[in-house]
Amino acid sequence: MSQENVEIVRHIYDAGNRGDWSAAFRDASKDFEVTFKAGPNEGTHRGRDAVQAVFEDLLSAFDLWITEPLELLESGDQVVAIVNNRLRPKGGTSGEFAYRNGHIWTFRDKTVVSMVGFPTPEEALEAAGLRE
Repeated sequence: MSQENVEIVRHIYDAGNRGDWSAAFRDASKDFEVTFKAGPNEGTHRGRDAVQAVFEDLLSAFDLWITEPLELLESGDQVVAIVNNRLRPKGGTSGEFAYRNGHIWTFRDKTVVSMVGFPTPEEALEAAGLRE
């Protein structure tokens, strides 16, 4: 795997934080899928339209949701991302909260084919075989 895949993942977070879905999906296969291991959208969502709808649904409750990659680790055909999420709920509050979790992005021929979201960074690292 190349550093290019890491840069693709970094680009996806940047585009997603801007709400630019065309840019976010630029390097994704048309049947790209996202799986959430926990949360309100737990399960697997297939296809760009379905994935975008899930993210838009999640984002709809917040005035701000920024996902910042803290660490991007290469592992075979995957990039493991340890991310920090900063959120501000809708409703006029200025209060924010943050949490960390992990994502595994899988590539085939420099194309993103899937992302799996884990509730904790440790679970993502373990699933990728990067933690004992």
